[in-house]
Amino acid sequence: KYGYYHCKACNIRWESAYVWCVQGTNKVYFRQFCRTCQKSYNPYRVEDITCQSCKQTRCTCPVKMRHVDPKRPHRQDLCGRCKGKRLSCDSTFSFKYII
Repeated sequence: KYGYYHCKACNIRWESAYVWCVQGTNKVYFRQFCRTCQKSYNPYRVEDITCQSCKQTRCTCPVKMRHVDPKRPHRQDLCGRCKGKRLSCDSTFSFKYII
């Protein structure tokens, strides 16, 4: 899923395409850490990762236009799921393989 975050301590906002939820719900499994103050947060809003062309989660468009950048590196040091682990989310289970 795709999440929107807000750190109340230092007023920084960020977005992430690595939000892990209970299947079929928006209940978040893992928090993410603020890059400035290192406090952990759940997203204040979660949505499905959708194609910008057809607005579907699983689409058949020849060119998939997502509202995420697959070339942007995953910050393992700020991710509650893979922090301190050898393999990161993007090398094990990524939205690229789920969709």
